[in-house]
Amino acid sequence: MTAALTRYRIMAYTVGVMLLILCAVGLPLQYVWNNKEVVAVVGPIHGILYIIYLIAAYDLARRARFTIAEMLAMICAGFFPFLAFYIEHLVVQDVKQALAENRTESSFSFLNRIFKKSKTTTSQ
Repeated sequence: MTAALTRYRIMAYTVGVMLLILCAVGLPLQYVWNNKEVVAVVGPIHGILYIIYLIAAYDLARRARFTIAEMLAMICAGFFPFLAFYIEHLVVQDVKQALAENRTESSFSFLNRIFKKSKTTTSQ
């Protein structure tokens, strides 16, 4: 599972950086200065890398026995800037903890941690 985790981490960072370049550089250039070159280059590259990211995320989710909701969170992380880095961080923490405890069952809970954080911040 460590090889699948490494592949996922590499693709999560790559897709996250490409999406940030696309949103922070390419889109302002296209819509403000009418320069479509960055979007024309980075957009298709991001699209191809996102497909590879989906394969890596599915492979890790299958090996780690993630729930459908957790797998969907991993997949959607490639749609929003900065979310890929946050979800990757949570996934890596849970997988490393499971590997350290020698667990093989689906007891990963990075979604539970997200919702617990939001509940504690709203209740204060």
